[in-house]
Amino acid sequence: MTVGSYLLGAVANILDKFLLGSKRFSSAPVYAFLVGAFSLWALAFAPWGLHMVSFLTLLFCLASGAVFLFGILLLYFAIGKAQASRVVPVVGAVLPLATFGLAFVSQAEKFVPLQLAGIGLLVFGGLLISFDLPLKLGKRKFFSGFFFAVGAGILLAVAYTFFKTLSASENFVTWYVWTRVGGFLGALSLFLVPTWRQDILASFHFHRKNKKQALSTGAIFVSNKIVGGLSALLFNLALTLGSVTLINALVSVQYVFVLLLAWLVSQKYHQIFEEKLLFWDWAQKLGAIVVIGAGIFLIK
Repeated sequence: MTVGSYLLGAVANILDKFLLGSKRFSSAPVYAFLVGAFSLWALAFAPWGLHMVSFLTLLFCLASGAVFLFGILLLYFAIGKAQASRVVPVVGAVLPLATFGLAFVSQAEKFVPLQLAGIGLLVFGGLLISFDLPLKLGKRKFFSGFFFAVGAGILLAVAYTFFKTLSASENFVTWYVWTRVGGFLGALSLFLVPTWRQDILASFHFHRKNKKQALSTGAIFVSNKIVGGLSALLFNLALTLGSVTLINALVSVQYVFVLLLAWLVSQKYHQIFEEKLLFWDWAQKLGAIVVIGAGIFLIK
């Protein structure tokens, strides 16, 4: 279930990069707003178990969803600036670290040494994919958008930890729907930033001559969000059943998928994906995949 979620997530990441890199959307806030609005599709699950919760639980659900929305906003900023096969590994490396930190502080989960070693290997493998070797003095060590990716990983780790906490006291449909409503409210909060508000409002207007492209973009966006929605659904079901830290550590599988998909798509859209094809670049990334595989084996 988790691996299937990450495969669908990789497809969504590639489509995100295509839509943002090709300037089909004017900015990351516009894209994040539409994603937040689209998350209301979760209300379709209401007949299968949604119920009203206490005021404090409702606030927690809404806040969790908003944190998740802000996390993907930072992710879209990063994807708009850098290669998807760099951004996703950094997010995937930060996720288990931040989640482990939260779990350690709250003493919510305990791990055996081999599992900790596996998490370490997953993080190392993700970073090995992300950076050019050898690292040289005087050169910028981090790619454009790196700190957005780190911020995204932290916020998503917080959101997933909150989701796991909610799953312990509420049925899946209830916490899933209310957190998605929180994501929508988070999207509405983007209107508080004047430049973002202008971009979002402007995105609802297009010239007749661009109508064909707008329809094409809309079709790709909707298809992408269906794929992303299925990925999120599978992920949250897995989150309900398993350890939040170990599930987040397995996100490394997703950036293996992203690497391969980005390479395939870059054959046609090289100006958008800009994936390096030199022998040593791929040797480095394949080595990272081996490290990731070892990490996955250890955390089972």
